[in-house]
Amino acid sequence: MRFVALVVISVLPLLAQSPGANWPNYNGDYSGRRHSPLKQINATNVDRLEPVWKFKIEPGKGTLGNTDIKSTPVMVGGVLYFTISDNAWAVNAKTGKQIWHFHWPTKGGIHIGNRGVAVSRGRVYFETPDNYLVCLNAVTGKKLWDVEIADVKQEYFSTAAPMIVKNHVIVGVGGDSLDVPGYLEARNPVNGKLQWRWNTTPRPGQPGAETWPSKSSMEHGGGMTWMPGTYDPQLNLYYLGTGNPNPVHAPQSRLGDNLWTCSIVALNADTGKLVWYYQVSPHDTHDWDAVQTPVLIDAEVRGQKRKLLAQASRNGYYFLLDRTTGEHIVTAPFVKLNWSKGLNTKGQPIPDPAKEPKTDGVLVSPGGGGGPNWFAPAFNPETGLLYVNAAESASIFYLTDTDENPQGYGGREAVQLARAWLKAIDYRTGQVRWSHQFPGRLPITAGILSTAGNLLFTGDISQNLIAFDPAQGNILWHANLGAAVTNGPITYQMAGRQYLVAGAGETLHAFALSVQ
Repeated sequence: MRFVALVVISVLPLLAQSPGANWPNYNGDYSGRRHSPLKQINATNVDRLEPVWKFKIEPGKGTLGNTDIKSTPVMVGGVLYFTISDNAWAVNAKTGKQIWHFHWPTKGGIHIGNRGVAVSRGRVYFETPDNYLVCLNAVTGKKLWDVEIADVKQEYFSTAAPMIVKNHVIVGVGGDSLDVPGYLEARNPVNGKLQWRWNTTPRPGQPGAETWPSKSSMEHGGGMTWMPGTYDPQLNLYYLGTGNPNPVHAPQSRLGDNLWTCSIVALNADTGKLVWYYQVSPHDTHDWDAVQTPVLIDAEVRGQKRKLLAQASRNGYYFLLDRTTGEHIVTAPFVKLNWSKGLNTKGQPIPDPAKEPKTDGVLVSPGGGGGPNWFAPAFNPETGLLYVNAAESASIFYLTDTDENPQGYGGREAVQLARAWLKAIDYRTGQVRWSHQFPGRLPITAGILSTAGNLLFTGDISQNLIAFDPAQGNILWHANLGAAVTNGPITYQMAGRQYLVAGAGETLHAFALSVQ
């Protein structure tokens, strides 16, 4: 482990603002918009972008699983911090030179990737596949402490980027194989001690219990907290999309809506108490978690200024809510779908029982991957458009476990058709204003970045990093990276120069304008 001394600043004041010169958390700020006010790189000069450095990772010995850079780097004080499973790096944001590398000796767990870090007051926090929250010294990379947040023997595995909210490190957990309950926790940033825990399924006698048939179904109901949420400092509310219910595909033991799975929830950030919820997929049977970023927008709808929350959900529907109360405003499909019979009075999709998995199969749109998956969307306040990488797809869903008490994955799905699209959605109506079809049939693995320079950045499966016109969808620039973009691009400014950084496979690529 190599290191040099650097000055690391607190990011707490930065998170409540737009990203500015830094990129201080997973989404750039608390809003989830991934919109930067920087405009040195803009639509008039983007063709002058050139590579300025590359950093190829060297994972620690014994690193397991996927080693693509799925994390969004955090940039604070001239340093980029990012992860893969069991590994964290600090890199000079100007030169791409390694400052330090930390490798976690894993005890196991499923290694599908890691979303990134949280940075605050000279500390770096990240989660491991064997379910530890690890705290490092931001200057040296030395471990300060670690705490277990879930039991790997129950086949939990953690992938989320932690999030700093006030004096809390908020962490999530994941799990697919066993029917274990999901939860969200707040930990003390100094020592990792538990401050509060919110369960994503109720217990007998609690609100929401009436949406489950039994105590056992609730306690094994899933609802994982795979992704970081968003936060409104004025309301002190933390917003999160929750995972799908278990058993997956086999719903016969969990009749009912299955709260609080597949829901957008608002929690008091200091207590973890549920303030409001909105379930986007009642009684999910297709593995369509609702963990897509809840994007916070302050804007006018129908002549009234409101605090809004928008989500382009995996089930193929766009939702717009009042984020103070959870009141429903808009529901609209943005990909082709056939699994619902329409909307109820709350704007929720009504599942069609005929489209539940069957032993001889049933064709459902969207497919198992849903419309969008976990890859980060972006919102541009100038265009009023929410941008999302999504699939037009269909799958045949099979029920494989017909027991009255199925366990784990009680079915499977075979993808029949998939086309990848970048879609621009009008936040007020949910209507798709423009779309761009990517070549091939593979899903997009890239997040999205919006900037005040009238640019929109993302990647395609042909290994290109692409700049689009955010208003019309025209391609303005592209660069082939030798591997598909695997994270959300970011931008920041150092010494008067704006940088664009994206991960592709095992390499970070940095671009800036050529010096004329």
